[in-house]
Formats: sequence, C-alpha cells, structure tokens
Amino acid sequence: MRGRIAALYLLFFSLIFQKASAQEDTACLKLLYDRALDFNSAKADSVLYYANHIESEARKLNFDKGTVLSLRLKGIYQEFREEYDSAISFYYQALEQARVLKTNEYESSALSDLAMAYNNINQPQKAKDFFKEAFHIATARKEVASIFINGSNLGSIYNRLGYPDSALFFLEQAENIAQEYNLKTDLHSVHNNIGNAWFHKKQWNKALRFFMLNYAANLANGDREMLWYDCLNIGDVYIEKRRFDSARKYIDLSFDLAKSQGSKRKEADVHFLDAKYYSTRGNYKAAYYSFQNWYNLDTALISRRMLTTVAELQEKYNLKQKEQKNGMLELEIDRQKLVKRNIVLLALGIAALAVSAFVSLLLIRRKNSLLKKQNELIQKQNNKLARLNAEKNSLISVVSHDLNGPFTSIKMWSQILLSDVSNFTADQKKALYRIQSSADNGELLIRDILYIEKEEIKHHTLNLEELEVNAFLDDIVHMYQPQAQQKEISISYTASEKLVLLISDRYIVSRICENLLSNAIKFTPRGKRIGVSLLDTADAVHIKVEDEGVGIAPEDIPYLFSKYRKISSMPTEGEYSTGLGLSIVKRLVEELNGKIVCKSEPGKGSLFTVILQK
Repeated sequence: MRGRIAALYLLFFSLIFQKASAQEDTACLKLLYDRALDFNSAKADSVLYYANHIESEARKLNFDKGTVLSLRLKGIYQEFREEYDSAISFYYQALEQARVLKTNEYESSALSDLAMAYNNINQPQKAKDFFKEAFHIATARKEVASIFINGSNLGSIYNRLGYPDSALFFLEQAENIAQEYNLKTDLHSVHNNIGNAWFHKKQWNKALRFFMLNYAANLANGDREMLWYDCLNIGDVYIEKRRFDSARKYIDLSFDLAKSQGSKRKEADVHFLDAKYYSTRGNYKAAYYSFQNWYNLDTALISRRMLTTVAELQEKYNLKQKEQKNGMLELEIDRQKLVKRNIVLLALGIAALAVSAFVSLLLIRRKNSLLKKQNELIQKQNNKLARLNAEKNSLISVVSHDLNGPFTSIKMWSQILLSDVSNFTADQKKALYRIQSSADNGELLIRDILYIEKEEIKHHTLNLEELEVNAFLDDIVHMYQPQAQQKEISISYTASEKLVLLISDRYIVSRICENLLSNAIKFTPRGKRIGVSLLDTADAVHIKVEDEGVGIAPEDIPYLFSKYRKISSMPTEGEYSTGLGLSIVKRLVEELNGKIVCKSEPGKGSLFTVILQK
C-alpha cells in the first residue's frame, strides 16, 4: 500500500513539473517572437530563422498560438524582401488562425500587418479599412498602446488619401494618448505624419517644426533609415519656402542615405524631389534629367512586379484550361456511355423488328455524324477564342504599362510649367490648366476602360467578411461630405434602427457605394440634397442613394448600365464623366449575386437601390 501511495505522489509531482516546464518553454518562444519584431530589414534572414524555429518548437510543445507567431514573422520577412504578395498571403493566414483561436491581440496585429502591406502596394483605401478594424478592436478592449499605434497609422493613411483634417484628428489623438498615459514609445512616425498633414494644408512652418523634431532625434540615435525620411521631408518644405540652399543640403543628404542603404525605391523618390527642386528654380533641363532618373528606376521596379503578376495570371489561366479539358473529357465519357446504351437498345430492337432496327441504325449514324461535326466546330471556335483571349490579355498588359508613361510625362511637365506662371499671359495660363485637366481626364478614362476589360477576362476572388453595414455606410458618407460641401449639397444618412450584419466583400461594396455617391454629387445642382438610407429585411439588405438631381429620361433607362453608352443627362457644373461608372457598379453588384434598380424622373431626381442577399 505504501509503495502505491509513493508511486502516485511521484506521478503527481512529475505531471506538475512537466506542465511548469512546458509553460517556461512557451514563454521563451514568446520572448524570441518579441525580439524578432525589433529587427529591421538588414536582419531579414534572422526573422525567417526565428519564424522557422518557433514553428518547429511550437509543434513539439503543442503550443497552438505558435502558429500565429510564426506566420506573422514569415510575412514580415517577405515584406522586408518587398515580396508583398507572399507577405499578404502569410498575414491572411495569421489573421484566420488568430480568429480561430479567438485571440484579439494577434487578430489586431494581423489586421495592422495587412494594412501596412496594402499601403506599400499602393492600395491605401484597403489599408484604411484594415486599420479602422484594428482601431475598433483596440478601442473596445481599451488597449492604450494599440489605440495609439492604429490611430497614428490611420492618420498616415488619411494623409495619403488627401484628407489632412481627418489625419490631424487621429494623429493628435494618438499624441495626446502617448503624453497622457506616459507611453514609452517612439513618436517619430506620429510627428512625421503630423508634419505631412500640415504640409498638405500648406502650413510650411508648422510642418517644418515636426520634421525638425524627428531629424534631431534620429540624428542623435543614429537611425539612418528614419533620417532618410526626415531629410526628404525637410528638403520638400524648404523648396516650398523657396529656401533653395537649405533644400539642396537635405536633398543631397537623403540621396547619400538612400545609396548607403542600397534602396532603389528610395533613390527614385529622391530623384523625383530633385526634379521638383530644379523645376521650381527654373532649371528645366536639370529637372528633365532628374525626372528621367526617377522614371527609369521606378519603371524597373514596376516591371519586376508586373512579371510576377503576369506569371500568376498565366498559372491561373493554365489551371482554368486544365479544368476545361477535364470537363470535356467527362462529357466525352458521358457521350460514349450514351452511344453504348443506344447500341444495346438497337440490338434488342433488331431482334423484335428488323425494319425498325434498320431505320434506327440510320438515324443513330446520322446523329453521330452531326454530333462529330458539331464537336469539331466547337473545338475550332474554342481554339480561336483562346487565341483572341491571349491577344487581348497581352494588349491590356501593354496598354496598362505603356500608356501610363505619356500621361505621367504630360502631367509632370504641366506641373512644372504651372509652378511659375508669372511670365505667362492669361490665355497661356488657361491653356496650361486645360492641359492638366485633359491629362487627368485621360488617365481616369484609361483606368476605367482597363478595369472593365480586365474584369471580363479574370475571375475575381471574393474576400468575404462580416460587415456592420450601419457603420460602414456612415464612414463612406462622411468621406464624401467635403466633396458635397464644395457644391453646397447636403448629404444625410438614415441608419437602420438595429444592428445590420452582412457577409460580403468590403472592397466591392465600398466601390459600389462610392460610385453611386460620386454620380449623385455630379448630377445634383448646387444647394440640393442627397439621401443615403439602409433597409434591413429578412433575407436581404437594401442600400438606397436618392438625389434631387437632373434625373434621367425614360428612354435612357434601358441603356443606363450599358458599357460605353452615355445618356442625355449631363453633370450640373461640367464635371468630367467617362460613362463607365454605372456599368462598373452593375458588374460589381452582379459579382456579389445582387441586383440594382433605378427609379428616376427628369427634373426631380433619381433613386438607386442596391439589393444584396444575406
């Protein structure tokens, strides 16, 4: 008996020791993860090593959160290497795993990582959505540090989208939180973005104050990567202040820093600012050479990304071809089964009625002959369509790359000329503004045409997520308030009385609503009203946009959503319209398996209703 009791005690203490040891090991993995987060791009290989080590050890310890840590570090490694597609893939996996484990801390981190990655590939609208989601999670959990980080990031994105007032709101809130709670954090990013917001508002001295604060701090810390941003920003401010000697000093410093870091992207940005410096001083020849240097570097970077994208599209196309071949093989097998069954029936028929069997045989032979001819014709048409589709893909790739250059050059030269118009006559100034406007309109038209044509040749993968529609629509209406105020138009939003949840693609729903609101503002006279409302039914969500605009003639309604078809109604103040907006809206609505209807009366306004199934 005593031996059994001793054995039980030994087993009990052994289990306690193993549990304590496992907890100690998982704590070590978390410390390694925290250490890797402090690495910069120069230590990218170390980040990958830590990610693989954490993944391996977490599997041994049955530490499920280790998967999230490893996936996030792998995404950071790919982002350091500027492989943004791979980085985004790892971040999405980390987000999915965090939601499975219901760990809000890691979910918020994954959302922020995705936002930063989308910002780096020039998709600031998508980045803003992820940052806002992370900000709401942090606010709900009252995590002061996370509120600070996501608030400062939101300010940065609003700066990029051209909303400096919204940017200052979030940035100053983040700065106040850091001071109120005495957060031991680096305010470099916040000060940099506050400076950019004041720069957009043309408050040069206020912008310079924050840029100089960062410059002094990073100079003392020896942070050469951040010094590059500071020098570039300070040089830009001095150009606007016409203090060219000071501007030259900081532009040269930023160029030296970019060279020492081996970053072609940073070198390209310095050349672009150099072109602005020379054009502002009237040295257009030097400005041209700087612009050429920027264009050559920037084009090389874009070409590498384009090759990667083309390879991915080719892989998807090959997969689609294999699926079609498998489908045709299944059809052929079914056809052969049908023929065999007919032969059996024919044999039975011959035994009963020879004449009937003879007639049936003739009919079957004729049917097979026709079927063979039809199959050959279908095959030829499929081959022809495949060749045309490949030529179309190639043409779109060439157009999307080659047409961007001329329009960029036109806009650049017009901006150079507009930077100093003191020697131009009134007619010459007017002509320059028309050139600038025409280049913008041409670029917009090409972008819309390319979007329409590309959507016809690719299969869009929906990124489904749960949307709180009331808050979602309120954000979009708020974003278009400044544009409406320029025409003295009042926009109101009538929310549903209860919480409305919809599983859909955030980006596509956002594009639908933005196109409808933009059209409503264009076709509504000054001083009128626009109303946005939400109706929640048992099986669908109804989003309505109603204006007091010029309305649409009854004969134009059937062609309202047709591609490249312009109707008789015109924007109220001569705004530019490509005629593609509603065609894009209809395509996006149908992609979500929804529908859109329009009711309109000339002179009184229009009502567009988007119906999305739950």
